[in-house]
Amino acid sequence: MDISIRHAPAFAVARAALAPNEAIRVESGAMLATGGDISFEAKLQGGLMGSLKRSVLGGESLFMTTFTAGPGGGWVDCAANLPGDVAVRTVDPSAGLNIARGSFLCAESTVQIDTKWGGFKNMFGGEGGFLIHASGQGEVVVACFGALEKVVLAPGERFTLDSGHMVAYDPTVQMTLRKAATGIIQTLKSGEGFVFEFTGPGEVWTQTRNPNALVSWLTTVLPFSRS
Repeated sequence: MDISIRHAPAFAVARAALAPNEAIRVESGAMLATGGDISFEAKLQGGLMGSLKRSVLGGESLFMTTFTAGPGGGWVDCAANLPGDVAVRTVDPSAGLNIARGSFLCAESTVQIDTKWGGFKNMFGGEGGFLIHASGQGEVVVACFGALEKVVLAPGERFTLDSGHMVAYDPTVQMTLRKAATGIIQTLKSGEGFVFEFTGPGEVWTQTRNPNALVSWLTTVLPFSRS
């Protein structure tokens, strides 16, 4: 399978070119277009309990759609709901990827997508406590709001990130949660709440825009918020 990125960076689309009999799993509603000899089926991935866990706890859709190429091969375009970058990551049995809620877009059928408890630090950081965990062998595609940046941390190196800007990080990276400012007064003055502190080694993927901030802003300006 060959996955290429088109229309980057602002309105990126991931195009998966499928050889005969290859398949890709796509988050519900993320398919933009298909071409060639492609069939698809929407179903529960990992059984009912696994799908419910991924949907209720991980913030993803209950169903995933599997697109499979016939003898003639074909392609599938996938796009996220919000404008921004997408990125491709190869996972293998020795190195998976932890993905923030709402950032998973699609993956090869050989990649397992499950829900992982990220700890209370993840819950209070606004991520709901649970993460999406990609494992197995193959390529996985994540999407972000705004531009995506990869921060490579050396062993012991630290990096602080506002909680709404996390996209994904390596399992080798340690993550803790703390207040951005010391004391209630400083927190109120700065407007900052909680931040994640990552410690290497490994990569942390970030997004330049905060989806939660967009939702908060929209609720203050849309007509229904004042009714």
